[in-house]
Amino acid sequence: MNMNFDFNNPTRILFGAGKLNELGDQAMPGKKAMVIISNGKSTKENGYLDRTLAQLERANVESVVWNGIMENPLKEAVMEGAAFAKDNGCDFLVALGGGAVLDSSVAISAMAANEGDLWDYVCGGTGKGKMLKNNGLPIVTITTTAGTGSEINCWGVISNLETKEKIGFGDPRLTPVLAVVDPELMRTVPPKYTAYQGFDALFHNTEVMMSKGVNILSETIALSAIEHIAKYLPRAVKDGNDLEAREHVAYGSTMAGMTMQLTSTTAQHSMEHSMSAYHHNLPHGAGLIMISKAFAEFFIERHACDEQFIKMAKAMGIEDADKPEDFITALVNLQEACGVADLRMSDYGFTPEESMTLAKGARSMQGGLFLANPCEMTDEDCAGIFEKSYR
Repeated sequence: MNMNFDFNNPTRILFGAGKLNELGDQAMPGKKAMVIISNGKSTKENGYLDRTLAQLERANVESVVWNGIMENPLKEAVMEGAAFAKDNGCDFLVALGGGAVLDSSVAISAMAANEGDLWDYVCGGTGKGKMLKNNGLPIVTITTTAGTGSEINCWGVISNLETKEKIGFGDPRLTPVLAVVDPELMRTVPPKYTAYQGFDALFHNTEVMMSKGVNILSETIALSAIEHIAKYLPRAVKDGNDLEAREHVAYGSTMAGMTMQLTSTTAQHSMEHSMSAYHHNLPHGAGLIMISKAFAEFFIERHACDEQFIKMAKAMGIEDADKPEDFITALVNLQEACGVADLRMSDYGFTPEESMTLAKGARSMQGGLFLANPCEMTDEDCAGIFEKSYR
């Protein structure tokens, strides 16, 4: 076991049911907030926006609302949001929503304080890889979903439709200063998306466990998160108002935000980002589910990290697990329990002939994650996983 780690988590986390009601008691990082929400209706209809605005008013903060974020957020939306922040003289951001909103806030923060285009600062693909000259605007996050862990991370994944790329962007200076994780805000997420988001959180942790950079702290946190997600996600999918289940899944998701700071995820995430870059209507969690079994089997067949799979299988409820294949059993059982075992790539327009294109896209957009894999994975190997996953 690797005993070395470097951990810095500067985000204050308010976790638990009802914690949104305490936002107004916190010291805010500015006087005028740009409140970022999605272009959907749920945040307004569920009353979360009004509650947030009331809390900001209680904290003597002026606020303006911008609702320009969509699923799989676009570069153009980031630039529009940054211009809105500048035009309205906002000195900090409040990101209220799910992973797309939280991811976008990181990029908006950067571009509201720096010149040029977001892709000037993106590393990978066609990005120019420039360093940010200025610190971004401070960020307060209020997550309404349990999936990405982005509420405490300095990274966001942004799509560029023109270049067909979906690439992570971030900088430690963009880490949120305050995160509110209130499971009460997650009760209205529909069952299908509860499952997609929950599996995203699960895979953040399972990939950390597979990663050759795993260490004593990231493994300890990841196994705890995996146990809570596996036990409670089926309940949250079945009954969104099961607050106990929501709390435990939210815990697993937020803990993933920590494990990913300690240890990189693997190429599973690179591969899915390629999938949704080429098929923009594919939800991130759904894509991860589609390739998860074949991805794990690739390493099991090569005995790349057998003990890690056994540990995860035990955490997922197979107490007498003694072989890496038990992880596959636990994974499939969980997918079946959550009603997502039959997702089909073909339903989103994929064809078998795309496999190598997707593989090369994964390496081009986020090739760094391949370095975290426990053994080598060539483009041909990667394409083979897509082919094996296809139906």
